[in-house]
Amino acid sequence: MKQQLFEKMTTQEALFAKIAKDIWDNPQLGYEETYAADRQIQFLQQAGFRITEQAGGVDTAFIAEWGAGSPIIGFLGEYDALPGLSQSDSPSLDPLVAGGPGHGCGHNLLGTAGVEAVYALKQLMEEQSIAGTIRYYGCPAEELLSGKSFMARNGVFDDLDIVYTWHPGSYNMTANISMQALTAIEFFFHGRTAHAAAAPHLGRSALDAVELTNVAANYLREHVPDGSRIHYQTTNGGLAPNIVPDEASVYYFLRGASREAVDELQRRLINIAEGATLMTETTMDYVIHSACYDSMPNLTLNEQMYKQWQELPPLTFTEAEKQFAEQIMSTLDPSVLAGANQQVQAMGAQVDGSFITGERHIPQMFRMSMPGSSDLGDVSWIAPLGQVITVCAPHGVQLHTWQATASFGTSIGLKGMHYAAKTMAGAALDALLDPSIIEAAKEEFARLTNGKQYRCAIPEHVLPPRAPKEGTKV
Repeated sequence: MKQQLFEKMTTQEALFAKIAKDIWDNPQLGYEETYAADRQIQFLQQAGFRITEQAGGVDTAFIAEWGAGSPIIGFLGEYDALPGLSQSDSPSLDPLVAGGPGHGCGHNLLGTAGVEAVYALKQLMEEQSIAGTIRYYGCPAEELLSGKSFMARNGVFDDLDIVYTWHPGSYNMTANISMQALTAIEFFFHGRTAHAAAAPHLGRSALDAVELTNVAANYLREHVPDGSRIHYQTTNGGLAPNIVPDEASVYYFLRGASREAVDELQRRLINIAEGATLMTETTMDYVIHSACYDSMPNLTLNEQMYKQWQELPPLTFTEAEKQFAEQIMSTLDPSVLAGANQQVQAMGAQVDGSFITGERHIPQMFRMSMPGSSDLGDVSWIAPLGQVITVCAPHGVQLHTWQATASFGTSIGLKGMHYAAKTMAGAALDALLDPSIIEAAKEEFARLTNGKQYRCAIPEHVLPPRAPKEGTKV
């Protein structure tokens, strides 16, 4: 039955390659992904899935469901692009739209693989009378680290038994690592304007408050847990040098190994900002734009996904794809390649020409905290979550670069997408046929959560941004 599933998926690859390429050709930023959501909704609706639009109160989120009863197995999809990464599928820098968005994180592939997996599973479940419910979640704004958080706050993941996802990369590996929790918080300072030369004593500088906050935050870095990160950007510095600015703002990302660690960073930073208002005689308010959890991988599900790779033929690449990869790699800074080589050595992998070969499952990395963050962390604290990474780009290509955008629009990226789709579909089929897999995943989840209940860290009064109306310029 498993081979029947894989073979059927192979015959349907062109269908999903077209969907992924269409989304790559029409990139949209977080909460604006009307094209990708509509493209996937239309396909899944025609395939017989029940569609819930605006899932969790998010305009560009949706759920596609088929089947009935238990178990309920979910698949997470994403489809938002990144600003400034417009690029053709060329191995040299070639923006399609100057300054425009592009799929430099491969979400055109990420979401489409989930659609590919549930479509094939539905066909097999109908043919073989397999009981259960499968769901595809179209999730917006992962790059803004909040789409799934808003959805989770409204309970759309609460009844899942298990959930699968994946991410494009430059190697095949189970994602046993834990991504960091994050809070995105922006401070707005309010002062009093004045002529900076004639009457500076009458002014109260909001920009001074921003700068004092940043200075104190930099001193704070010495006194935070190892691995914590504090990033900031001044989002408003005033209007002109000879005007004491009455309005200024600064935007912070706070990261840490756990939700509790980031909550403590947030508390201390708010104290710092309040202290800056005392020193400058200004006032301050703040907005939490996003707040996601650290991800909690489920080793049971990751091991199950790794087993699928033993039943699938390995990824191989044509001479034309290898030539493209070599050209892309030639554009990388030597320091980037050196860093990538160190990562490969740490994983015990090998580079075959321009691609990393084989698959890696490294249980000893389980729950090691890594610097990145994702809103899938919220879902992982609601239901057991399995995740893999597959080769969709040449060795050394980093996410969020033009080289990544180019790769994810080629047959290289599409091959990795199909591989991931088969991995998730095969794992889900095993879980549908063998209840002990879900039982073991739930037992592990209960042990890791240790009674901790998920509570969305985004305040209730903060609402998801609205999608632009049709005809509105973005």
